[in-house]
Amino acid sequence: MDLHKVSKNETAYTTWLGNLKQRIQTKQMRAVQSVNSELIKLYWEIGHSILEKQQQQKWGTKVIDRLARDLRAAFPEMKGFSPSNLKYMRRFAEAYPECKIGQQPADQLPWFHNIVLLTQVPSLTAREWYAIKTIEHGWSRNVLGMQIETGLFEREGKAISNFSQRLPAPQSDLVTAVLKDPYVFDFLGLSQHANDRSIENALVDQIVRFLLELGTGFSFVGHQIHVEIGGEDFFIDLLFYHLKLRCYVVVELKATAFKPEYTGQLNFYLAAVDTELKHPQDHPTIGLLLCKKHNRIVAEYSLRNISSPIGISEYLLTEVLPKELETSLPSIEQIEIELKQNH
Repeated sequence: MDLHKVSKNETAYTTWLGNLKQRIQTKQMRAVQSVNSELIKLYWEIGHSILEKQQQQKWGTKVIDRLARDLRAAFPEMKGFSPSNLKYMRRFAEAYPECKIGQQPADQLPWFHNIVLLTQVPSLTAREWYAIKTIEHGWSRNVLGMQIETGLFEREGKAISNFSQRLPAPQSDLVTAVLKDPYVFDFLGLSQHANDRSIENALVDQIVRFLLELGTGFSFVGHQIHVEIGGEDFFIDLLFYHLKLRCYVVVELKATAFKPEYTGQLNFYLAAVDTELKHPQDHPTIGLLLCKKHNRIVAEYSLRNISSPIGISEYLLTEVLPKELETSLPSIEQIEIELKQNH
C-alpha cells in the first residue's frame, strides 16, 4: 500500500469536506438572516398598517386587542400576535418611518434585540450605534441590555489619552475607540474602599466579565507579570494582548484618585514590555491607567511629554450606577415576561 498516496487522498478529502461544510454553514446563516429579515419586514408592515388605520380611522388602542384575537385565530400556529407584540410592531414602524429592509442595521437583528433597543434607547443615533455593535460583536440580548444599562454609547472612546500624538493614523483612531471612560466594575461586589490588590484579584477571578467590559479583542496574558530591569524586580498589574490592534496592553489599577507620577510608572512598564516581550511585528504597547477618579486637566498635562501611548480612565465599583448611567426603562426579563403573558 502506498502510504503517501493514502495520506495525500485523505488530505484532499479533508480539505474538500472542510470547504463543503463552510459552504453549508454560510448558506444556513444566509437562510436564517433571510428568514429574520422577512419577519422584521412583516412586523414593520403590520405596525405601519396599525399606525395608518389609527390615524385615518381615529381608532383607539382597543383595536390592537381585537386585531390580536383575530390574527391568533387565523394563524394559531404562529407566535408573535399578542397585544403587547403588536404594540411593539407599531412602535417599531413609528421609530423607522421608512422600511429600508436590507439597508439598516435593525433588520439584521432578531426581533427581541429590536424590542430591547426600542424600549431602552430613545435616541435613533444611539439605537443604530448599538445595533451595529451588536452585529459586529454578536452580542446576545442580555449582553446588549448590559451594554445599554452601563451607557456604553456615552463611554466608548472617552478616555483621556495622548494617542493622537504618539500613534500614527489610523491606529490612533482605533486605539481611541477601544478605550472607555469610565469603566464599570459593578460585578465585583467590592466596596469603594477596596485597595489595588483586592480589585486586581477580583478582576482576575471575574476575568470573563472583565474582558466583556474591556471590549472585543482583548486577550488576557496574566497578572503580576514579573520583569527584571537592571537587576531589580518589577510586577505589572495586568497584561493583555489586543488581537485587532496587534499590540500588548498594560493595565495599571490605582484605588486612589489620579496622580501625575502614575503616568511615569506606567511609561516605565510600557518600555519594559516593548523591550522584553514585544514581537518586531507588534505595534507599540499601549497603557491604560484605571483610577478611582481623575482631574481631566491634570491628567492631560501629565500625558503631554510622555513618550508612550497611554489612556487614563476612571472606574466604578459600586453596584449603584451614577444617575447618567441609570435607566428606568423595562429590563429584558420584564419585556419577555410581558410578551409571554400575552401570547
